[in-house]
Amino acid sequence: MNAKGSAERATEAWLAGDTRVEAAEFARARSEVARTGRSDLVARLELLRCATRVAALDFDPCTGFEALAGDAAAPEQAYARYLNGAAEPGDAALLPEPHRALAAGAAPDAALATIQDPVSRLVAAGVLMRSGRATPGVISQAVETASARGWRRPLLAWLKVQQQRAEAAGDAAAAASLQRRIDLVLSAGG
Repeated sequence: MNAKGSAERATEAWLAGDTRVEAAEFARARSEVARTGRSDLVARLELLRCATRVAALDFDPCTGFEALAGDAAAPEQAYARYLNGAAEPGDAALLPEPHRALAAGAAPDAALATIQDPVSRLVAAGVLMRSGRATPGVISQAVETASARGWRRPLLAWLKVQQQRAEAAGDAAAAASLQRRIDLVLSAGG
């Protein structure tokens, strides 16, 4: 129970942009889970941390999981591939339920809209971005999901994607509007 609570607080802190609290809560959760001596559970916790990074478009290697990958079960291996945007045939059945349709090749906009959990929705959107399948609708859903929860880190990342796309399309007015929104979020601190 302690590990679960700390993991939830770490996730919330990361998404809110509070790196210090995230690091402390994650260390507490990892310590609690490590006491079990079960590397498969620690691997699952590391994947949760990596998933929150993907939700905010941080695609750095998942080194915490990679160190434990040899002891990870098939579902964790499949989830790691999915987070990397490299799901293999057959992985969909091994993934957490919210991600199965996307991994099986469902239409991104519709599949993302069916994911009720906001963290899972942002993770799925991040996976779509990483794998080159993010549509403007996916990006909009990610922005609105992060905005509705006040999750500063993913909101800024997704707004910047929208802004880059507006600039690439030559839409100076939309790019300027997005910059004002980014500035507003940045002015909130955090």
